[in-house]
This record gives sequence, structure tokens and C-alpha cells, in this order.
Amino acid sequence: MKPRIPDPVKAVLWSYDITKIDIEAQKERIITNVLNLGTHEALVWLFATYPREQIAAVVAHPRPGEWNRKSLNYWALVFGLEPHLSDRFS
Repeated sequence: MKPRIPDPVKAVLWSYDITKIDIEAQKERIITNVLNLGTHEALVWLFATYPREQIAAVVAHPRPGEWNRKSLNYWALVFGLEPHLSDRFS
């Protein structure tokens, strides 16, 4: 059975067909969107669904053009890491 994606998470994945999202195969997309745009409820689900190490890895290796700089800086502080930024972040 496919895990249910709650409404607060669906809200940050508005441009995707939720019925076709695989939370394991597309975890980088889900983690990025929730950390950038998610509510408290979406964050609670995220941290209950994925290990902290997987979430931190997405912050450590952000996809260029997909992060809000303030969100990325915040989560880097939370996880105590320095994101590996490509030239597209400059």
C-alpha cells in the first residue's frame, strides 16, 4: 500500500500528480519543496517519513535553481552544515 501524502504536503507539490508520486523515488523533490515552502504540519510529516540524515543530505547538496536562499541558509544552520553550492547559486 502506498503511503498517504497529507494535504499540507500536497500543497507544496501542487504542480505534480500526487497519485503518481513515489515518496522514495522522488524524495529529493519532496524534501526540497517541503523545506522551502512547507507548513509546520508538512515538516512534521517530512521528519516522520524520512531519516534526518536523508533530509540533511538534500540540504548539503541542493539542486541549483530550486531553493529559496533564505530557506537553504536556515536549514543549513539547523543541520550544522555548509551546502555544496554550484555556480548557479552565485
